[in-house]
Amino acid sequence: MISTSMGRTAVSVSPKSAESVDKLTLIRNHPLFRHLTSAILEQLAARMTKKAVRRGAIIFAKGDAGVGLIGVMRGSVKISVLSADGREAVLNVINAGEIFGEMALLDGRPRSADATAMSDCDLVSMDRGTFTSTLRGQPDVLFKVIEFLCARLRRTSEQVQDVMFLHAPARLAKALLQLADKQERKAKITQRDISQMIGLSREMTNRQLRIWERANWVKLERGGVVLVQPRQLEKVAAEAGEGD
Repeated sequence: MISTSMGRTAVSVSPKSAESVDKLTLIRNHPLFRHLTSAILEQLAARMTKKAVRRGAIIFAKGDAGVGLIGVMRGSVKISVLSADGREAVLNVINAGEIFGEMALLDGRPRSADATAMSDCDLVSMDRGTFTSTLRGQPDVLFKVIEFLCARLRRTSEQVQDVMFLHAPARLAKALLQLADKQERKAKITQRDISQMIGLSREMTNRQLRIWERANWVKLERGGVVLVQPRQLEKVAAEAGEGD
């Protein structure tokens, strides 16, 4: 199974490990909006709607109308797709301070994946109409959207290459490093989800994590993996090998 990524746009929150962020901070620090004036940012934030969802709730499903972007103020969201035979591929995990669903701002087309709450979440949404009406006459924003989507495509290409050409430990190490909170050094993702994200069986993922835990490189906790020695994982992630 080859799992591709929708990209992961981390918003710089101080500290990034904060459990929640406010609407204005969320958009102010996002690459799409950070260069806008305070007045425009405040106008956008005021028109964003807030919604609380419970763990396991479907935020949107593949094929739903693409009405705009969604920001995570608290909690985490899983982006995934199902194969024809019912297997799930996890494409990304979105944490507090991050945004997803930006493609709908441009094309308004149906969602290309499912979004599911991995924990109780506070979300905010910005519909396409708000985006276009508020930012009409702001051509720089459109260029930023294009740059962002290009970066996402490059990341998707990199993910496909990783699955095809990196051996299993390198793929796992690289994913953990990308997902880990920079302050807590913890990747808040289950072994099942990370396995589906990198195209490995859960058994293979668990076996490799246990090896690293015995070496004191990682610590396994409920719902996540703490990176005890990230430099060791960086060395593993840099090692290319044959695809599994």
